[in-house]
Amino acid sequence: MVRSMIAFCIPGGAIFAIMLITSRLTGMSAWSPLLFPLYPLAIVTVALLLGWRFDRSRLVFATVAIGLAGWLLLYIGVRHDAIGRISTDAVLTLLPLNIALVAVLKERGIFTWHGLLRWAIILIQPVLVWALLHYQQYYWLGIFDTPIIPLAALDTLPLQQPALLGFVIALPLTAYRGLRQHNAMESGLFWALALILYSLLSGHSHEILSIFLASALLILVVAVVEVSYSMAFRDELTGLPGRRALNQTLLKLGGRYTIAMLDVDHFKKFNDRYGHDIGDEVLKMVASRMARVGGGGKPFRYGGEEFTVVFAGKSTDAALPHLEQLREAIADSPFTVRGPDRPRKKSGETKGGSRQDVSITISIGAAERNGESRSPQDVIKAADKALYRAKKAGRNRVAS
Repeated sequence: MVRSMIAFCIPGGAIFAIMLITSRLTGMSAWSPLLFPLYPLAIVTVALLLGWRFDRSRLVFATVAIGLAGWLLLYIGVRHDAIGRISTDAVLTLLPLNIALVAVLKERGIFTWHGLLRWAIILIQPVLVWALLHYQQYYWLGIFDTPIIPLAALDTLPLQQPALLGFVIALPLTAYRGLRQHNAMESGLFWALALILYSLLSGHSHEILSIFLASALLILVVAVVEVSYSMAFRDELTGLPGRRALNQTLLKLGGRYTIAMLDVDHFKKFNDRYGHDIGDEVLKMVASRMARVGGGGKPFRYGGEEFTVVFAGKSTDAALPHLEQLREAIADSPFTVRGPDRPRKKSGETKGGSRQDVSITISIGAAERNGESRSPQDVIKAADKALYRAKKAGRNRVAS
């Protein structure tokens, strides 16, 4: 739970807190002329280029929605006539709903058929509002400022009730997805919305509001960088750091360290008997236990059913008790294989049918840097030899 909350708050929550503290302690009116308009333009440009280069359609569509909203508020919302007021109410109502839409949509490309449909959904909104204004269809435009609840406290807020309702819908939705998906982009959409709502409720000028909107986009830009980093350095199946992250860690090791190689016992036979889907669940279970290894060990997925744990600054004698605890934790973890004859409910869950409890064990080989094994690659080879000895001795054991 703690790790999930930390992952949810970083990096989006950190940027939100920085903006909150900055606006409260220093006041933004003094230094906003230094940022406006270069800062918003720079962030929008970077977001669009990054979204296009990494094919992150949700970043592109969120950037268009937020950037278009900022432009309309800056150049039309400043008008003190009916057009300015109605345009502002429409923008502030539709913006959180568009972000919520981006949150629930999957990555389907920017210029694919799915992408073109999403372009149409976003861009047709200002066209429709303009058409209603042009033809004086004020009855339909009234939905953007019509009170929903007769509550005097809401009348004192700088947002109309339909706009507040939009945020009430979008914030819980994005928060739920961020906590469930464990993805920086999902949580970033929540923090971007939260920052936008805070800036609107604070009653800032349109120039300062543009800076807040740009900072909301900055949250999404950093989130995409974080996701891209995870894709490059983390194993998608297990969530552990992958081979590339291991290679970087090996370059940073000092003069004393221990490397352990781990292998799931009889994994090929298990895969052949129960199928690759069950085999993937086994790897996930093993990885979840490895993530809690003690002694300062850093776990990695080496490849296939092989894993690695690096103990920087520790000898083999210091690492062995923690590896033994890890082996016992995996061996004692219950794992149930549900038979293929189990019928499925309409919800997709299974009920009845056969089930079988199986034992999952691992073998571990550990080696430390010494006179014979000077480089990390030499230590890994020595750990592989120790792993072979553990398997030859009967598996489900630690050898060094």
